[in-house]
Amino acid sequence: MKWLKEEDSKNVKETLDALKNAVTIIFFTQEIECSFCRETREVLTEISELSENVTLKTYNFVMDELEAKKYGVDKIPAIIITDAAGKDYGIHFYGIPAGYEFVSLLSAIKVIGNEETGLQKQTLDKISTINEPIHIQVFVTPTCPYCPTAVETAHKLAYQSDYIKADMVEASEFAPLTNKYNVFGVPKIIVNETTHFEGALPEAMFIDGVIKALQDKPKPSLKDKLKKIVSG
Repeated sequence: MKWLKEEDSKNVKETLDALKNAVTIIFFTQEIECSFCRETREVLTEISELSENVTLKTYNFVMDELEAKKYGVDKIPAIIITDAAGKDYGIHFYGIPAGYEFVSLLSAIKVIGNEETGLQKQTLDKISTINEPIHIQVFVTPTCPYCPTAVETAHKLAYQSDYIKADMVEASEFAPLTNKYNVFGVPKIIVNETTHFEGALPEAMFIDGVIKALQDKPKPSLKDKLKKIVSG
């Protein structure tokens, strides 16, 4: 089955052929107990066959446990967009990048392949102040036209900072997570488990939400401080 129509394939190929640098797609799969692994592999294979600038590497989530741990993969199907050397910029996809999320996938490839995010200077200035880990999860559905904006912003932030990791999570494929975070509408963004916001926010509001997550981080108790002193 071909996922891309002929005209779409032509446009994607032109985009990929224009990349300044080669990109590697790391894919984790498992044929048993993974509803969309086969379909996700088909999508990624189709993309990789369109241009020499894109290479697809496939790993088995169970058999290649060390690789999964290396990239922090804890669920499948999982996609990590890296440079040709396999550097992980924290740009991850969990679930099939179908529907509107195909746009997010292509955007992530372009960011790494062209080494350019297009983020505003004010955003870059705020990113430069981040000096501790940030984990962004963007819950989406393939039929949501507003979700790619949120996913692309999160991935661009991750590309600009070694402290930021950003995941696209397809809500219907990971029901336990959807229930855990009370995802009733998409896009829903979870930052470090403490800050939640919804909608395709403008770039400035999105980065402010990320910064707020750092500010809202629970302060260590006196007991925790004493424990750290004793153990240290």
